[in-house]
Amino acid sequence: MKMKSFLLGVLLLASANWARAETQVRPNVIFIFIDDLGWGDLGCYGNDFIDTPNIDQLAKDGMRFTDFYAAGAVCSPTRCAVQSGQNQVRIGITAHIPGHWRPFERVINPQTTMALPLDVVTVGESMKQAGYVTGYVGKWHLGRGDKFGPDKQGYDFAAEINGPHLPGRFKATDPTIEKPAPDQFRTDYEAELCESFIRKNRERPFFLILSPYAVHIPLASKSELVDKYRKRAKQRNRSLPHPVYAGLVEEVDDQVGRIVRALDAQGLTNDTMVVFTSDNGGLNKRYDYDERVDDVVSDLTPLKGEKGSLHEGGIRVPLIVKHPKRIKAGTTCSEPTISYDFYPTFVEVGDGSLPRNQTMDGLSLLPLLQNPLAKLKRKAIHWHYPHYHHDRPASAIREGDWKLIEYLDGTDDLELYHIANDLSESINLAGERKGKVADLKRKLLEWRNEVLARLPIPNPSYDPKRASEWWSRRKAEPIDSSLRKRFPSTEREL
Repeated sequence: MKMKSFLLGVLLLASANWARAETQVRPNVIFIFIDDLGWGDLGCYGNDFIDTPNIDQLAKDGMRFTDFYAAGAVCSPTRCAVQSGQNQVRIGITAHIPGHWRPFERVINPQTTMALPLDVVTVGESMKQAGYVTGYVGKWHLGRGDKFGPDKQGYDFAAEINGPHLPGRFKATDPTIEKPAPDQFRTDYEAELCESFIRKNRERPFFLILSPYAVHIPLASKSELVDKYRKRAKQRNRSLPHPVYAGLVEEVDDQVGRIVRALDAQGLTNDTMVVFTSDNGGLNKRYDYDERVDDVVSDLTPLKGEKGSLHEGGIRVPLIVKHPKRIKAGTTCSEPTISYDFYPTFVEVGDGSLPRNQTMDGLSLLPLLQNPLAKLKRKAIHWHYPHYHHDRPASAIREGDWKLIEYLDGTDDLELYHIANDLSESINLAGERKGKVADLKRKLLEWRNEVLARLPIPNPSYDPKRASEWWSRRKAEPIDSSLRKRFPSTEREL
């Protein structure tokens, strides 16, 4: 009997070890998805004003991508691309939900789909099917939470959080989730929820998305950080980035540090892939900017454009990936990549399967993570943003080092840039390279036809004197920026 008990114990121990070994084969995945973070806002991307030691260390320990793109120029389209693995144009989420409206412009923008359809198999659902426990913390912005939130889209733990950064200004939509402390900032609350998720699920593979509201406007941050950067700005005689924005970026860096330390504390560092990126390019100023109520956010130099534009400033964003068992530390990759590549990457890492009846535009990044000089089997990257924002409605294509922007506002304007030699998009070569323009324009048209892209139509109410008016879709009335109240910038102003 003693021998049988001994053998049974050996078998149970072996089984437990095998189970743990299986868990370790498939790494945990943490996807950190920042809102409106610009390509050049981090130390590891050349910023010399904002302190981002934790993110910079992530880059030192992993791989930094130089030519990574957001799938959309604003948040909801890119979020759709991440969740679906598709170019969001196929689904129709081409503007942020609910979108902006300029009723007297030259063209009428197409309506955007107002929620990620429930029949789309999300990356969360695919990871769950692969045996992962799934979690989502932060901003969703893909439809009303009660009907289309992350809990309806494959996430076991879904802490959708709405509201701006300062204490008392935000809340989780699910009343069962632990409430923030009265004096807690949103970034700290989100980090706390992630730390708890990591601790609770340390014994099984997990897939966690952290999607903060930071660094989105309205600008607000911790007073000690704002004071720090106001002092630094004065010492260096600089006006940008805005000190409050700089503080908010550092809050994000603190979030990353807390997550990395949580992994270390649970002994999960080597068995976890950490991915850090942004949903679109950085912001210079609000779309209906009024200096009485808004501040200029940041200088996006050397990139042209900003959020809401298909120039590099609107779509080129940071990407850092760390996975000690797979990625050589301190490496850099310049292969053009895009947000919908995450879906097949995560599924392959998790030894899962892609949905059979769902188009997959993304390509797995694993070949690049193993060899940064590798090339993906992709001919071109496409964008379609048929809306007014910080620029005119447009489509764009990047093939190799060439990029074409075609405006869809009835002007037939075209811009051609050689990105490798002209990162700032300062020299429009459309007049000189007509053959290249014709080739890329044809390919862009073929792609739009393939994905059934919705296009603007001529506006019978076009009024050049009123074209610049912004209207609210919710209220069907003009937006009067002068009536908006300035948000408090620190907790001292609450």
